[in-house]
Order: sequence, then structure tokens, then C-alpha cells
Amino acid sequence: MKKILLLVLTLVFSFSLWAQENTGVIAIGEAEQDKDKLVIDDSEFGSISSENKKQAIEILEIIKNDFNFYKHKFNNVEYKDKGKNSFSKALFESWAENGVTYLVATKMQNKGSELEIAVKVYSILTKAEVLNTSVSISNSQTKEAGHKLSDAIYRSITGKPSVFLSKIVFISDRSSVSKKDKRKELYIMDFDGNRVEKLTSYNSMVLSPSVSPDNSKIMFSLIASHKEKSRNKVRTIKNIDLMMLDLKTKHFSTISARPGINSGGVFTADGNSLYLTLSYSGNADIYEMSLTGGKMRKVTSHYADDVDPSVNTAGSLMTFLSSRSGRAHIYTMDPRATEKDVKRISFVGQFNATPRLSPDGKEIVFASWVDGLFDLYRIDSQGNNLFRLTKDFGSNEEPVYSPDGEFIVFTSRRVVNSHKAVQDMWIMNREGEILGQLTKDFGECFSPQWTNLPK
Repeated sequence: MKKILLLVLTLVFSFSLWAQENTGVIAIGEAEQDKDKLVIDDSEFGSISSENKKQAIEILEIIKNDFNFYKHKFNNVEYKDKGKNSFSKALFESWAENGVTYLVATKMQNKGSELEIAVKVYSILTKAEVLNTSVSISNSQTKEAGHKLSDAIYRSITGKPSVFLSKIVFISDRSSVSKKDKRKELYIMDFDGNRVEKLTSYNSMVLSPSVSPDNSKIMFSLIASHKEKSRNKVRTIKNIDLMMLDLKTKHFSTISARPGINSGGVFTADGNSLYLTLSYSGNADIYEMSLTGGKMRKVTSHYADDVDPSVNTAGSLMTFLSSRSGRAHIYTMDPRATEKDVKRISFVGQFNATPRLSPDGKEIVFASWVDGLFDLYRIDSQGNNLFRLTKDFGSNEEPVYSPDGEFIVFTSRRVVNSHKAVQDMWIMNREGEILGQLTKDFGECFSPQWTNLPK
């Protein structure tokens, strides 16, 4: 087991004193963008109980907080008493004078014991009502209803789905007994860090989660114990197995338990196959495996170690981490054939980690070891237009794009004092603007992975 772990750690975290000729360290980039001016107005209240009014105010705050994540697209503006009670009548001229482009107006009232929320969205420039919807909710549905209304508003304005209904799968060591008895389990939470749910209880080490295209399954690796019989003796060995959790049935199954590494599994776009790293034949290589028949095909075949695949939706481009240059750097290839069009694209830092493709396959975000810590960069899939995302913000790793490509969630390790450092999850937009901290006092957090957007 020690050799298996050493293989991975040597590749991903192989510290080297050699200074690379083309470090390419650049300053954090800045970009300007035209923004729509959005007003989420004070709500109108009909006949409403005090309990429902409290819930109504919370719903409105959820909507406002949701849209703060998209502040690179919207200037969210509040005008005190400017357009209060605008649900019944939108004052287009007044809003236009202030440069407002979209107005969100709501009306809340009782419907039996439930709260009825009506939402209208007005395009001020065209004087058109682009959304008119209503929903009745109970007390237990506040968070979910707020995010659903936010998504409906966002779709009415942009014509695209938002991240408001997506979730983030991650790993935490908060159930560890001690420093010597480390345990990592799988969790899932809302995109904004709320409503955390524990998914596994192995009392072991869960690694590298991946979500199926329909969000119904989560694949992950597990350091598992196996009984092995040799010369009439039975011994327990450790192995990195690949597991699957069906979120509907809560059933766990083993996908691959070959000797050595069974890790880095990612689904293909149709959900019928996966790409994963296996080391049973010697060094670590990337394979494609069918989930229905178990048929396997070798994608990389090299004496160096190849790990951590990420594949575009079309299945025509893969990025992965390899030690082919002597240190861990990022390569791309066409995964439809073995060793097809392999190309090194990273030349920043002493070594790199966790390359992840954007949903459209045009960009790769990754971590690079520069000046004694990890910082985040993005680069286009051809290896051009390097863009630094973080600097002077702790040691930052494991970045992954949101399913709409607008955000990046990542882990950041911050030094608290000479005896303590914490690793939490944070979120930024794709330009590197930090939007907030997603976890706090939840142990050390690792390997965030977004779920996909609902249709």
C-alpha cells in the first residue's frame, strides 16, 4: 500500500529544486465587462401571517444572495422605496432614468397554511414582462424554493440555466479520530455551501469523486481492505478501489478492484463509460472502461505515470497529468485512440496538479507549484493564453469549473497560526474574483466536484 500511495504522491507532489526555464509566472489578470443593472425590489405583501412573512423575507434574501454570485454579469442595485409595490405596476420610465435594465418584483401572501410567492421579471428597455410565475411552499421548502425562483429569474433574463440548483460533492476529514487515524468521507451540499449531507461512512479514506451526467450516481475511490490467501495464510492488504454510489437507491457497488490504483474515474458524456487510472500492469496508465460490459481499452501507454483524466463533452479531448517530463505537468490528447496527439501544454511552475476542462472544452484550470505554494491558473486547451487566477491567497488547489463555466470552486489552505492551518472550499468567478468561502469549521476539505445542471 505504501508503494501505491508513493506512486501517486511522487507524481502529483514531487518537490524539485530545479528551476524551470519557462516559468511563465504572470500577474492576476483583470477583465472589464458590460453588466446589466438588476433591481430585486421590495416585495408586496397581501394577507399574510407573521410566520409566513418571516419566510417570505428569507426567500427574498436567498434570491438576492444568489444573484450576488453573478455580480460579474449583474450590478445588483437597491433603491430604497424607489419602486416598492412595483408588482402591480412597473414604473418603466423611473427605472429607465436610473439605467436599470431588469426589475424583479414579487408578491407574497397566504395560501391556506402555505406561502404563495408570485414573481414577475420586467425588461425595462423593452417594457416587456419576461417572467410571470407563482409557487406555493411549506416551511420546509424555503431554501429549495428560493434557489428555484432564482433559477427561473436567471433563465428569463439570459435564456440559460444558472448554478443555483446545482450541488457540490466534496470530501472532508472531519470524522477523523486522531492525526494517526485519519478518515475521509464523502459529502454533498448546495452550491452556496448550505444544507450539507454526509454520503458515506466507511471509516476509511474516500478519494476523487465524480458525478454522472444525470446526477444520479457518484463515483469515488476508496482505500479498502481485502483478504488475501497465500501459502495457507490469510492476510489483510490495502488497495485503492473504484466505487459507485447510486443516489436514488443508496446502493454502493465496486467498479474496479484490480491490484494497485483504481482512481481518477470520470464519466463519459453519455454516462455509459468512464476514464480511470489503473496501475495493475505496472506504472499508472489511463484506461476507458465500459460500465455495462466491463470492456476496457488503454488510452495512454507510456513508461511514465499518467493520472487524473478530464474529458470534454464530445469525447475528443482529454487533459491529464503525467511525469513524462520528469515532473508532473499537464498534457492533452485525443482519447479515442491510444497515445493519439499527445501534447504537453503546461510550462508554469515546478510542477502542476489537478487539470480540469471547462464545460465547453475550451479552457483548462489547474494548480501550479510556484514560490513554495500552489496557485491557480487557467489556459486554453491549445496551451495558449495563460491566465493567473490566485496570488497571495494561501495555497490553492483542486480547481473545477461550475457546469455553466462561470465559476470555479477550489480548496485553499490558510495558515491560522504557527500551530494550525485550515483547508476550506472557496468559490471565484472565472476571472479570479473571490466570491466567498463555502465551508468553515468542517474539517479539512478536499476534491470538490459540481453536479450537472438540470434541464
